[in-house]
Amino acid sequence: MLELRCLHYHAATAAEAVLRGVNLSLDAGHLGLVAGRSGSGKSTLLELICGLAEPSQGEILWHGKTLNARQRRWLCGLVFQFPERHFLGLSVGQELRLGQRRLPTEKAEAVLAQVGLQGLSMQQSPEKLSGGQQRRLAMAVQLLRDPKVLLLDEPTAGLDWSVRGEIIDLIGELSRERVVLIVSHEPELFEGLTTPEHCWRLVNGQLEGLVLQR
Repeated sequence: MLELRCLHYHAATAAEAVLRGVNLSLDAGHLGLVAGRSGSGKSTLLELICGLAEPSQGEILWHGKTLNARQRRWLCGLVFQFPERHFLGLSVGQELRLGQRRLPTEKAEAVLAQVGLQGLSMQQSPEKLSGGQQRRLAMAVQLLRDPKVLLLDEPTAGLDWSVRGEIIDLIGELSRERVVLIVSHEPELFEGLTTPEHCWRLVNGQLEGLVLQR
C-alpha cells in the first residue's frame, strides 16, 4: 500500500504552500485519480511521491514503512506529461537501454509488445514517433524498471480521441499488478477504470472526494 500522511509542500520561492496536509492511501490493483486545474499542484504531488522533491512536512510510506527520496525513486516510475522532452536515446533501442546496458533484445521486444509497440524498429528515432507511441515508449522505459508504483502525469493530454482510448485501455491493464496513480484535468476519461473512493480533486492544496460525471 502507498500511503501519504499529512503531506505539505512549500517551495522556497513561493508565497504560499502548494500542498497542505494531503492524505491518501492506494493499494495495488486499484487505480487512483487526482484531478485539478493547472497550477493546483498535481505534478508537484507526483514529484514528491517519486522522490524528485522532498515534502516540507509529512510522510510517504510503502506498506507502513516511511521512505526517503532515494527509496522512493527505486519504488516509483514516473511518466511525464510530455515524455518526448525527456528522451535521451537517439533510437528506441538506446532509450530502452538507458541504465540497462545488458538488456536482452528479447526483453526489450517483450516490453514493447506489452505497451502495444510490437514490431517497432529499435533503430527508430523517438522524436519521429507519434504522440501516442511516445507515451507508450515512455511507459515501456518505466516498466523495464519494474516499479511497484506507476505515476502518470496527464497521460492523455494532446492525443487524438482514437489514441486516447488505446492509452486508457493500456493503463487499465497496467493497474492490475501495481499501484497506478494518475493526475489529469480530464478525469471523466478514466471513469471506467477507477471507483469513487479512489478519486480525488486537488483544491487549495488539499484532496477532496470527486464524483466522476461524463
